[in-house]
Amino acid sequence: MMRRWGGLIVLLVLAAGLWLARAPLGEALYGRIAATRAGRDALAGDGDGLTLIFCGTGTPLPDPDRAEACLAVKAGNTLLLIDAGDGGVRKLASWGVQLGGLDGVLLTHLHSDHVEGLAPALLLRWTGSAARTPLPLIGPPGTAQVAEGYNLMLAADAGYRTAHHGEAIAPTGGGRIAGRDAEPGVVWNRDGLVITAFAVNHAPVAPAWGYRIAYKGRVVVVSGDTAASPAVANAAKGADLLVHEALQPRLVAGITRGLEASGQPRTAQITRDILTYHTTPEQAASLAAEAGVGQLVLTHIAPPLPSRLFHAAFLGDAPQRFGGPILIASDGLRLFLPAGSRAVEDDHL
Repeated sequence: MMRRWGGLIVLLVLAAGLWLARAPLGEALYGRIAATRAGRDALAGDGDGLTLIFCGTGTPLPDPDRAEACLAVKAGNTLLLIDAGDGGVRKLASWGVQLGGLDGVLLTHLHSDHVEGLAPALLLRWTGSAARTPLPLIGPPGTAQVAEGYNLMLAADAGYRTAHHGEAIAPTGGGRIAGRDAEPGVVWNRDGLVITAFAVNHAPVAPAWGYRIAYKGRVVVVSGDTAASPAVANAAKGADLLVHEALQPRLVAGITRGLEASGQPRTAQITRDILTYHTTPEQAASLAAEAGVGQLVLTHIAPPLPSRLFHAAFLGDAPQRFGGPILIASDGLRLFLPAGSRAVEDDHL
């Protein structure tokens, strides 16, 4: 009995000591974790090929698990973003993607959920590499105006950061965006990476683009936001991957009914309106089959899916329309397509 009491007293003393030392212990543990995370380079181990990191797979509909539209593309030493919706860039940084090496951003269109994350992209590139030149931003007509707006909004911020951190860290000239309006066709052609923009149907949003990305024999096509469009199938002929947006009307209808029942008719009407310029999972699967792609990856997921239990309801009969693999992308999905191979490797950051 005395031994038991003695052991209990020892445990209580140890517990009390740990409690009293919780601040220095927490500080030491935090320092180790922070040092490990800060020094991480999530892309360091990739060989030569195409890497896709899904940094935002959601929509403007509130979703705690998904940032707005954002896809990071790495090919060789080139790092680009396709769209920069809210939250996506911060997620990339938290996963250890070194954004000081960001070479540019390509926009599919100018909806707010595709451009709201440009400010952190600009800041992390600028200070991460002491960039002295503006961040290139390429997209459909109107892109240069978006850049001008950001530059006006962030002019004071840029001045403050240079004054605080100095020219060695935040040099004058790097805290700006250089926007370029382009037309469909080749919009990027460097070091073996060729990206071609093509028009899609996101009316009344016009123009809106998808992208065909080609690097050392590997091809990925990104639909952007669009209603089901033959243009996507044409651009995706023979591609390794088709990354396509997807909205399931049967599930969105549940949100519509809830909004109506709670006295929110205007927001309910918006959930009806969005049905006309997006693509269902089933339609995306049919386009993938028509194009003969190797794999279909669905993103820009609407409505939010609380868990994997709802994946089957979201997909509907898409698996019956396309015989290849279908992935519902989540934030943090990484796909690697090695050069000179047909393989597609996937993991999560």
